[in-house]
Amino acid sequence: MEVFAVPGLPEVREGDDLAALVDERVDLRESDVVVVASTVVSKAEGRVFDLDDFPASARAKEVADRLAAVTGDEKDPRFAQAVLEESTELIMEAPFLLTATRFGHVGVNAGIDRSNVPDGDLLLLPKRPSESASRIREGLPADRVVVSDTCGRPFRHGQRGVAIGWAGLPASRDWRGEPDRDGRELGVTVQNVIDELAGAANLVAGEGAGGTPVVVVRDWAFGDHEGSDAHFREVDSDFVRQALREWRFEDA
Repeated sequence: MEVFAVPGLPEVREGDDLAALVDERVDLRESDVVVVASTVVSKAEGRVFDLDDFPASARAKEVADRLAAVTGDEKDPRFAQAVLEESTELIMEAPFLLTATRFGHVGVNAGIDRSNVPDGDLLLLPKRPSESASRIREGLPADRVVVSDTCGRPFRHGQRGVAIGWAGLPASRDWRGEPDRDGRELGVTVQNVIDELAGAANLVAGEGAGGTPVVVVRDWAFGDHEGSDAHFREVDSDFVRQALREWRFEDA
């Protein structure tokens, strides 16, 4: 498997054709997986906003005041308002905002970014990342597209690349029913391949000012497995989320 970044992409603006920008810079193959950072997808789709676009409600002021009291840092209630509007659920209110987005992703601050946004204050995630992946796929010779983001994970330090949208391949491959090396039948192993592809892409995409937002994964094969589009855990079986709903941060 080969993983490489697409070179020479310009600063993406609203209305830009991402597929065309990528296609003219790299000779893609049909079997390639193209991993596109959500930041450039959002910029092309006009998801750049100013804080003043989100007048703070009473609820947002309450959330911001609570965070300020817990962290000791002043929090802008307009940012809290943006997070609330982009979320279907505020799972944790302190010491940070853990939210569920409208398309099912769970992360901090609804995935809203405040870095690398030259034309505004905030960069919101794409509204429907899998639909974004499908549109990009239509304009490329490559048949598989993943939209990625970076976020932290429970029980781990730091951030990693994860998939938030995909097109042209299943989200996971199912090993259940297949034998291990000793002939025992696998009973629970379902491999989330789009997250793993996003993580591999993030290793070469980089971060900060030197980041390259589009990566090609070449010569990776899904294999002879059953596939599934199950990606975000259903709430009824997400016991960690259910526990967090009952948990409240207590000031020391």
